[in-house]
Amino acid sequence: MTDPSVNAEYDVVVIGAGPVGENVADRARAAGLSTAVVEVELIGGECSYWACMPSKALLRPVVARADARRVPGLSDAVQGPLDTAAVLAHRDEYASHWKDDGQVAWLDGIGADIYRGRGRLTGTKTVSVTAPDGTEHRLTARHAVAVCTGSRAVVPDLPGIDGARPWTSREATSAKKVPDRLVIVGGGVVGVEMATVWQALGARVTMLIRGKGLLPKMEPFAGELVGQALTEAGAGIRTGVSVAAVRRAVPDGPVTVELDGGEQIEADEILFATGRAPRTDDLGLETVGLEPGTWLTVDDSCRVDGTTWLYAVGDVNHRALLTHQGKYQARIAGAAIAARAAGVPLLETDRWGAHAATADHAAVPQVVFTDPEAASVGLTLAEAERAGHRVRAVDQDLAAVAGSGLYADGYRGRARMIVDLDREILLGVTFVGPGIGELLHSATIAVAGEVPVDRLWHAVPAYPTISEVWLRLLEAYRDV
Repeated sequence: MTDPSVNAEYDVVVIGAGPVGENVADRARAAGLSTAVVEVELIGGECSYWACMPSKALLRPVVARADARRVPGLSDAVQGPLDTAAVLAHRDEYASHWKDDGQVAWLDGIGADIYRGRGRLTGTKTVSVTAPDGTEHRLTARHAVAVCTGSRAVVPDLPGIDGARPWTSREATSAKKVPDRLVIVGGGVVGVEMATVWQALGARVTMLIRGKGLLPKMEPFAGELVGQALTEAGAGIRTGVSVAAVRRAVPDGPVTVELDGGEQIEADEILFATGRAPRTDDLGLETVGLEPGTWLTVDDSCRVDGTTWLYAVGDVNHRALLTHQGKYQARIAGAAIAARAAGVPLLETDRWGAHAATADHAAVPQVVFTDPEAASVGLTLAEAERAGHRVRAVDQDLAAVAGSGLYADGYRGRARMIVDLDREILLGVTFVGPGIGELLHSATIAVAGEVPVDRLWHAVPAYPTISEVWLRLLEAYRDV
């Protein structure tokens, strides 16, 4: 690891060393720009230790067992409970036991200088870093400062919340034991994934949803199918309810959840999966004319509006709060920073150019790793109609595809594609069903590539795979 200087100048200073900040640094270094990276927690960020990696490590054995139970000749062999200790140990491995040595070595390997401590803007192109030992480092950027500080879980300000010690996504993915009773507030991605995990590991899960159903940002049938499976697994799902207060009378005792109507529910732990907020409240934004605690608005090169040198990449710009999308933005921003540093004109008029994060608007993919999986890219039917497109939704029962029946007995799933009738291209695709996560990239290519429906007809899916659903969708579209 580099020995950082108290006063230093770099071409680029990156605040935040999660996957997004790492990728900005990588692209800057690849362009020959000197780069400093500032991190107050673990190098590798939320995704590596409290989100993507530990959550998917927890989910994989749960989903694998569910799939195996639907395969004749195998189902009887996997009827027993999961080995909880082994599942949690597997999670710990994928979270690197919450040590960042490997990530530090990677940053060292690309030649970036690492500054441990809290980074704050102090003016145009200047950053102060308060190290753990109290040392103050003063960094100056010749070309750009990139804010890659991500987001944090939001816990509502409810009576009793401070003493209740609620879980957020961090505690839910790093817990060392299974609670007997778990209340989950919220029905988005974190809520349904953590319900899937802890229910399968033996917790009695109750989900409290303020709205009408699960996964509200996806097509309605996604939440319906995931909710049906969770209910069948033993979880309780209550919609149209709100939490009014929480309390935990003794530190190691149960938590009492009071609903708006006065009803009380007792649990061992409560997880709030109720949204995210930007990590910008202690960033020094006021020193450059921006409001602390706000999302940072950017152009398609991820440069903050009204500035020539400040970039906001990943969750912090609120365009697409997904690790893979943040890394995509980082590649775009890194290329734009390098081009501007070299005085090269940007391809800003090219919608899909090297310096435009166009996929943020048109082709954001996401997989929800529940049982069944839910995956989508692009617009839902409702979003497409609100945007003024003349569209048609084409649906297909995934169980009618030969590959699905081979994958699992009693397969249940659904697919939908949204066709722009004026341009004859796909604006969005959604799949729900076991094993469909790996189908999503074909849909992403179709949407991002704006592949005409007539050309998709010639992309022949192999038989018998679940991918044959593409043929069925196209047949249904043509046959009307």
